[in-house]
Amino acid sequence: MLKQVAPGVLVHESAFCQSNAVVVQGRDGVLLIDAGINGDEMACLADDLSESGQTVVTGFSTHPHWDHLLWHPRLGAAPRYGTARCAATARDRLSGDVAAVAKAAGIPEDVPLELLGAITGLPEATARIPWDGPEVRILEHQAHAAGHAALLIEEHRVLVAGDMLSDVLIPMLDVTAADPIEGYLAALGLIEGVAGGVDAVVPGHGSVGGSDQFKARIDQDRAYVLALLNGQVPADPRVGPAAKPGWEWVSDVHEGQLKRLAQRSGRDGTPR
Repeated sequence: MLKQVAPGVLVHESAFCQSNAVVVQGRDGVLLIDAGINGDEMACLADDLSESGQTVVTGFSTHPHWDHLLWHPRLGAAPRYGTARCAATARDRLSGDVAAVAKAAGIPEDVPLELLGAITGLPEATARIPWDGPEVRILEHQAHAAGHAALLIEEHRVLVAGDMLSDVLIPMLDVTAADPIEGYLAALGLIEGVAGGVDAVVPGHGSVGGSDQFKARIDQDRAYVLALLNGQVPADPRVGPAAKPGWEWVSDVHEGQLKRLAQRSGRDGTPR
């Protein structure tokens, strides 16, 4: 079911990790951001759009992780975009046997793979998604994944955050990056720079937040990353016994990040 978060902006939440697909209404159709996960859910989304007289005219993937690269034939053959680095990364990761990639990544069997990652990279430094609808500004950074994009729908004051600013997921760093900590902090600063124009934030996974939660989530993510920097245990309700039921595994993600970052810096992995 599509839920309106602002005039002309709707969200479909998947049962898989509270994944959010975002629909932006345009003049001749809709922009679909991070289309969804399960095949039946994407087919349902296509039906909902069809019943309201709308078709998908443009798609966009916020970053090159499999759960943001999916599509369904029922959604049509609209052009699908990502940043140049996002598209290149997706192409490299999917250049071999897609079935083997899916198995290695633990992709559920009910996820359609035939259109996985079929996106076109926009030219470097493209500022807005090319489509005939409300302007959607691209805020590219390298915090969570190569070529990650947060998207600001300026007219409707909505920020689509990709896999950042979640109420259930901690910041998940790209630990293969040259400087994952500084890269993440820089991305938070970039996003914070548009805070005055945001009334709603849609994370890739989790609940939609209002303008007050937007700033609070930036602060919470920054505090978590700074705790990682110092090898400390973060005071974060998304980790440990305070975690939302069903999200206890996030603590394992935290422990894994802490150890890998400690290995990079030569520490023993023990929080201070």
